[in-house]
Amino acid sequence: MTNLIYLIPALGVVGLLVMAVKRAWVIKQDAGDAKMQELAGYIADGAMAFLKAEWKVLSYFVVIASILLAWSGMAKGTPEHPIHSSPIIAISFIIGAVFSATAGYIGMSVATKANVRTTQAARTSLAQALKVSFTGGSVMGLGVAGLAVMGLGGLFIVLYKYFVPEGALATGMEMRKAIEVLAGFSLGAESIALFARVGGEIYTKAADVGADLVGKVEAGIPEDDVRNPATIADNVGDNVGDVAGMGADLFGSYVATILATMVLGQEVDASGDNFGGLSPILLPMLIAGLGIIFSIIGMLFVKIKDEKGNVQAALNMGNYSSIVITGIVSYFLVMWMLPDNLSIRGEEFTNMQVYYSILLGLVVGTLMSIITEYYTAMGKRPVLSIVKQSGTGHATNIIGGLSVGMESTVAPTLVLAAGIYGSYEFAGLYGVAIAAAGMMATTAMQLAIDAFGPIADNAGGIAEMSQLPEEVRGRTDNLDAVGNTTAATGKGFAIASAALTSLALFAAFVGIAGIDSIDIYKANVLAGLFVGGMIPFIFSSLAIAAVGRAAMDMVNEVRRQFREIPGIMEYKAKPEYEKCVAISTKASIREMMLPGAIALITPLIVGFAFGPEVLGGLLAGVTVSGVLMGMFQSNAGGAWDNAKKSFEKGVLINGEMFYKKSEPHKASVTGDTVGDPFKDTSGPSMNILIKLMSIVSLIIAPHIHVEGGMKADRAMLLMHGQKMECCDGDKMDMGNCDMDKYMSMSQTQCEAYCDSMKCTPAQKQNCLNVLKGHNIKNSDCMATCNHGCKSTEECMKQCGEKCAKEHVTKAN
Repeated sequence: MTNLIYLIPALGVVGLLVMAVKRAWVIKQDAGDAKMQELAGYIADGAMAFLKAEWKVLSYFVVIASILLAWSGMAKGTPEHPIHSSPIIAISFIIGAVFSATAGYIGMSVATKANVRTTQAARTSLAQALKVSFTGGSVMGLGVAGLAVMGLGGLFIVLYKYFVPEGALATGMEMRKAIEVLAGFSLGAESIALFARVGGEIYTKAADVGADLVGKVEAGIPEDDVRNPATIADNVGDNVGDVAGMGADLFGSYVATILATMVLGQEVDASGDNFGGLSPILLPMLIAGLGIIFSIIGMLFVKIKDEKGNVQAALNMGNYSSIVITGIVSYFLVMWMLPDNLSIRGEEFTNMQVYYSILLGLVVGTLMSIITEYYTAMGKRPVLSIVKQSGTGHATNIIGGLSVGMESTVAPTLVLAAGIYGSYEFAGLYGVAIAAAGMMATTAMQLAIDAFGPIADNAGGIAEMSQLPEEVRGRTDNLDAVGNTTAATGKGFAIASAALTSLALFAAFVGIAGIDSIDIYKANVLAGLFVGGMIPFIFSSLAIAAVGRAAMDMVNEVRRQFREIPGIMEYKAKPEYEKCVAISTKASIREMMLPGAIALITPLIVGFAFGPEVLGGLLAGVTVSGVLMGMFQSNAGGAWDNAKKSFEKGVLINGEMFYKKSEPHKASVTGDTVGDPFKDTSGPSMNILIKLMSIVSLIIAPHIHVEGGMKADRAMLLMHGQKMECCDGDKMDMGNCDMDKYMSMSQTQCEAYCDSMKCTPAQKQNCLNVLKGHNIKNSDCMATCNHGCKSTEECMKQCGEKCAKEHVTKAN
């Protein structure tokens, strides 16, 4: 185990080293002429200005949140229900926040260099343009995955060494404490991800809508025309939203998935393994680390030979190859690490069933991507239906897009439900969590494909603004159209993993909070369920309204410049790009605060005011509603976008061909404008929302623990052979008592039951003590001491005076 635990962060370092090599290759490519480099410089400067402004605000949040976490970590609870946390959770939170921001920065910094180099490469061939843009995307993919595995694995080693004494059980309280402190890393990552995603996408959509409505519709010029004052802000937005925001988003998803599996893995009885019972905890981290290697292999398959090459097929080849390799290698990994038989909360399963869960996760992720591609790709029935309805005007285009978005939730939901049910049948709650970990194993590859899209979009914008030959824009448009589809499939993949991860976090929350079930027959729990179902709607409303308000400011500014700066339309005067960049920056920072506050504060209010069971109802409502909202909005927006792009090559509507600037095209522009905040602001934020609320709930669970939540206590303390030790090393002994029976008995019934089972007096007393909600042997010592002290002095040092006195008494 000693060597294996160090292998995990080492795999993350390998990913970062390969990332550095790929980044160096991108930078060495030709950046084009002076005009292209000037435009790319505007984009890079605008993106960095936004990040600096965002980081300044978020730094205040991180400082305040870390202070509160440190304060809460000092709480000790009661002897009956101790709080297993530590002020160190604040440090864990800060590291997670910093790593999340760094992941976004890595992607954005290379994207602002790869965009102009992709444009230059498109002057030679489509194959070279794909190579540059995808390599730029792979830098972000490897950076995010490498930082996540290195950060989570490295921090786990530190916390394991600090909190878990040698010889302690993997299912013991020390390990539980280490993982709960590790949850702070995920909380920091998801918090930054939410603000980065929402803020970045408000930025980009405000600029995009302004550029579309005034530039394309009113002025009749292309979206990326150099005369359009909002075009630089629009291209900046592609980087801060779809690259930096997406990088932080997937970093948070990646970390949360691994953490959820580790939390439940700590409950799994794997005492027959060769790793001291740690194999269920280490397995998800090792799968993630090896997934980086498999993604690097898959990246080698992403290439085309000539101008007729199928870009989508090349990306699929890389994606599917990494998934297949993960599926094959996971078998040998699971068989090597896990014992033949395992159990969690009374569910027995085998290591082979764990492998089946991983395979099921890979299948669910693949099917989600395929289904999303069908609903958003050009040339497929859903997009063609929107194109056809554009022929009768703006209203029917909107109706068609909404219909496609709603329909697109059916098949993914059924696939997701089957995945949840199947993985639970295979390996209980651990099966659900490890299925999500398997799905997220190839995150580096998934994110490389996703980030390639905005790089290609920027490349097309630079080509348009630089007035390069038509064949150059044709190549970048080819890449961009595929990028729209890959972006949509990436969001479908992310929301599926979020659903599985949230369910795993939810199960962990139930155990730590000490509740036996979530009973929706109770009025307060049902009320929590309804409130939870409402939250994604108000969250989406705030995000979309924010885009609307910021877009109005942008529209007014673009109109002002067209009106007050003579010569813009004749290329005689340069627009004031920096003013549009400033408008988007200011608006996004201002508008991201309230949606973020809802996600963070709501679980705190409900949990402390109404208790964990009501909070559980809230989480269930948020998860179901958020998953459906995320699918609907992302797919509707992606379909609207590609319906608009279909007009660039010409579409046939009722026997007549229509092209750009036609009336049906103008209707499609309206649909795309409506869909932009759907697919790029509120839709993708749903997966962060549901995971962040689950993580916040998990963090506060020890503080809102239900008194007398006996079954949950038993699951965490006693199940699967876990034994608590007092200072003299005595073992807890429950005799032949069936805990499921006696936990619901009165004291008199329990005494009679123990007598019928022929328990010894000591065994009988143990049952009565647990029944009363006290720790083993009714001693404060048992709440804190699991060290097997060999002397009174050692016991005094480890456990305190009371335990030392008991030790002396027993010794005598």
